[in-house]
Amino acid sequence: MAFLDSFLIRAALGGVGVAVAAGPLGCFVVWRRMAYFGDATAHAAILGVALALALEAPIFGGVLVVALGMAATIATLAGRGAATDTLLGVMAHSGLATGLVAVSFLPNVRIDLMGFLLGDILAVTQTDLLLIWGGAAAVLGVLAWRWRALLTATLGADLAHAAGIDPDRERMVLTLCLALVVAVAIKVVGVLLIGALLLIPAATARRFARTPEAMAAGAIALGMVAALAGVWLSFRFDTPTGPSIVCVAAALFAAANLAGRRHA
Repeated sequence: MAFLDSFLIRAALGGVGVAVAAGPLGCFVVWRRMAYFGDATAHAAILGVALALALEAPIFGGVLVVALGMAATIATLAGRGAATDTLLGVMAHSGLATGLVAVSFLPNVRIDLMGFLLGDILAVTQTDLLLIWGGAAAVLGVLAWRWRALLTATLGADLAHAAGIDPDRERMVLTLCLALVVAVAIKVVGVLLIGALLLIPAATARRFARTPEAMAAGAIALGMVAALAGVWLSFRFDTPTGPSIVCVAAALFAAANLAGRRHA
């Protein structure tokens, strides 16, 4: 499509697609205090990159498989009461370090490691857009399907059991969606910043939203603004695009908090 020939258009669409998927999922990350879950899953994605390159498989597939594995492990540990912040921190940093070491054993493979760590949204292709928007549609579909059950399980395990809902199943649904977002977002913001894009727009929307649905919609809107403004700033001032997106999101968060204090 001629419309997608411009790398800026592809970058903007890629950023918006990730924002659409990350917004509502980020709300559950905030409500459940799952920030470390996102980091652990995202950091493990580098190992997926190494495995994909070693097996000459698609990068997306390798990242998705490893992210799903890490997400399932985290959900299982959390279900057993073992997933403390310390353990999740160890898993996050260990996953990243293991991936970086694995990449070093691929001497015949040329890889832009910074692109995977911080994102390379300006290099998004039409195929990447299909993966990003396909993943976003899948995540939104699952969240819409399980929305009430997920909210009930988030409020408390006892309430979920009383409503006939298995909280462990809903936790697994969330972590699998998280893994999918990590896989589609790695090209946009990189593994080091995916957690920020999940957390910051949702935390900002929380300042003003009165209902869970309003917070999810606000997180999507704020993520889209951050993505589009970050792409423009990156192009205008020649700055790294992924960090620029997160910087805009952080600025929106700061502005929201200042506005909230003035009206308190």
